[in-house]
Amino acid sequence: MKLINEVKNIMRIKHYSIHTENSYCDWIKRFILFHKMQIREEVFIRPEGKIEDFLTHLAVNNHVAASTQNQAMNALVFLYKHVLEHPLVQRIDAVRAKKEPRIPVVLVQEEVKKVITLMNGTPQLVVKLLYGSGLRISEAIRLRVQDIDYDYKQIIVRSGKGDKDRITTVSTTLLPELSRHLERVQLIHQQDLKNNAGAVYLPNALAKKHPNAPTEWGWQYVFPANKIALDPRSHLMRRHHVDPSVINKAIKVVVRKLNISKKISAHTFRHSFATHLLQRGTDIRTIQTLLGHKDLETTMIYTHVLQQGAEGVSSPLDNL
Repeated sequence: MKLINEVKNIMRIKHYSIHTENSYCDWIKRFILFHKMQIREEVFIRPEGKIEDFLTHLAVNNHVAASTQNQAMNALVFLYKHVLEHPLVQRIDAVRAKKEPRIPVVLVQEEVKKVITLMNGTPQLVVKLLYGSGLRISEAIRLRVQDIDYDYKQIIVRSGKGDKDRITTVSTTLLPELSRHLERVQLIHQQDLKNNAGAVYLPNALAKKHPNAPTEWGWQYVFPANKIALDPRSHLMRRHHVDPSVINKAIKVVVRKLNISKKISAHTFRHSFATHLLQRGTDIRTIQTLLGHKDLETTMIYTHVLQQGAEGVSSPLDNL
């Protein structure tokens, strides 16, 4: 489809991630199929109304989450503004998906210890970073060698959520493990260089500005994939970072062995990081900074986790 190819080209010019590109293209395809549009001109007829109908359908018939509906909306706004160069001018009054307040699932420290102990290799190291530094899974797997600061005992998260950089803490006990891990990764990188496959993907056209950077050690991924694969954008054979599904599968295996009934994913360890810092008396604004939250209100959700019972009220049964 020509329109989808245009979307991909413009997203790559604007340096959107491959995941966002795939997501936006999928929503645009669904939008076109929903309205059974056959020719390009139909996209310009009553665009706001078409978007309203599609978003309302997602909320009423598909019962999607508010975040999912927002993602669909963002994809369509991108289509009209940047691809079709036809900005939306009228208000879009679609039925909004309900955003229910959710209390995050958090592990107690003993549970975290048990899960980490039963894990090994790269998944264990990644989970230690999720819990020890409060990283998102996407941030952990995209870490580059130069993002670990051994002297200041910190990690630099580049282009995190909202395309923002931030600094977070790293466990001093983890640094030697990371160092040993990177010794093995460096051997893999050296072998890749011999096979002409040691050039890593670089964002924001850095590869054009610094032609030698893709092969430099500092730019390599801390957690590289096991195999060299074809880059869908550049069509070059090279080693990307480990896929997040590898980490989540390893977590699920261990959780099943431990018979933990909580619904646990990689993000649970980030929630646990924030909650356990609060328990130790860490200032809420410091936690906000470490997590990279834009609004303090987002970080405040962890204060609810620490409340005993409903609104901090103890049960009368405790007094019998």
